[in-house]
Amino acid sequence: MSVSLQKGQKVSLSKDNAGLSRIMVGLGWDEVEQPRGLFKPKPQAIDCDASAVLLKDNKLRDISDVVYFGNLRHKSGTVQHMGDNLTGAGEGDDEQILIDLSAMPQEYNKVVLVVNIYQAVPRKQHFGMIRNAFIRLVDARNNREMCKYNLTEDYSGMTAMIFGEVYRYNGEWKFSAIGQGTKDPGLRELVKRFG
Repeated sequence: MSVSLQKGQKVSLSKDNAGLSRIMVGLGWDEVEQPRGLFKPKPQAIDCDASAVLLKDNKLRDISDVVYFGNLRHKSGTVQHMGDNLTGAGEGDDEQILIDLSAMPQEYNKVVLVVNIYQAVPRKQHFGMIRNAFIRLVDARNNREMCKYNLTEDYSGMTAMIFGEVYRYNGEWKFSAIGQGTKDPGLRELVKRFG
């Protein structure tokens, strides 16, 4: 049974899912319908990009530890981005990231899951123009959803989002729902928060 999480809530992944080895992180969002006038051009689609930031001792030590549309597979092979969705159109997950918890090198203690709006500043786009945003974790063995966090706050003016983190604690894997909006103009600036 899937657990519905609130902002700031933590849940154990390993404890309730014996033998858990691989998870699929699904992230999704929908664009809010923008008002259009007779002479106003159709607004440009919002391109949200999901990324995974692998941390050692809670710090980003190397830029190669960022898995995103430009680096789809981590050098360890344990984190894989399944590809870029340019519009967020359609039902279900818009982007997915696979994480092999059982093979994760011991020096990595945390995987932070973030989403930023591609070219948000020049396109004048922000998370206030997004609705139904969520992150969900699925047991890859049986495709069973373990937990889901729906972002319900108004994130107007925010151009990036720290959705949540999967982390190692006392020998088990946990997930924390964060939902922290930022005004970072792009992924390069966003990941500096973890340096």
